[in-house]
Amino acid sequence: MTESIIITAGGIGKRMGSEIPKQFIEINGLPILIHTINQFYNYNSAIQIILVLPDSHIDYWNKLIKNHNFKIKHTLVKGGAERFHSIQNGLKFANGDVIGIHDGVRPFVSQKVIKILFEAAKSKKAVIPVVDVKESLRQIKTDGTKAVERSDYKIVQTPQCFTKEVIQKAYLQKFSTSFTDDASVVESAGFEIFTIQGNDENIKITTPIDLILAKVLCNK
Repeated sequence: MTESIIITAGGIGKRMGSEIPKQFIEINGLPILIHTINQFYNYNSAIQIILVLPDSHIDYWNKLIKNHNFKIKHTLVKGGAERFHSIQNGLKFANGDVIGIHDGVRPFVSQKVIKILFEAAKSKKAVIPVVDVKESLRQIKTDGTKAVERSDYKIVQTPQCFTKEVIQKAYLQKFSTSFTDDASVVESAGFEIFTIQGNDENIKITTPIDLILAKVLCNK
């Protein structure tokens, strides 16, 4: 079965204290987004790579790949008003039997996890990576707070992988603010979501602390 990966990225890195979009911040001499694409290419050099960027970032990206002599083939797609619409745009170009969707600022997903996800999605149709909650949790209530059992919860990561038929049908729905990720869109369409164990290094780089940790992981 053929495989496609839609990688999404957008937003200025203001939480980083930077006017540069966070996916373009460099770690070890390469933009985060190039590190991310490399992970999927190194997993499978034949995978179809679709990169969805805001229209205002496309020229910047084209300059970056020229400056870094970046040659990995990918289809560049203009994003939409919300992430939901960006994925819809990306899906128009995806031709894989199994389609993964990934955050561009998660460059440390392991190739082992990628492989397990794509393989599992062939039979289970909708599979996402999760990791354990390590901190104590409290639920905020109108009359105070309440401790909850952390073993009842998981932290969700990407890539999230689906058969082409499932993800395309799910994205025929109208946008809803209740959609927090692709799994929530697919679940709303009536499909069951299965989970596999992700890798703890697969952080989403959105804050200065994340960037410090990313540099450590990259050097490791």
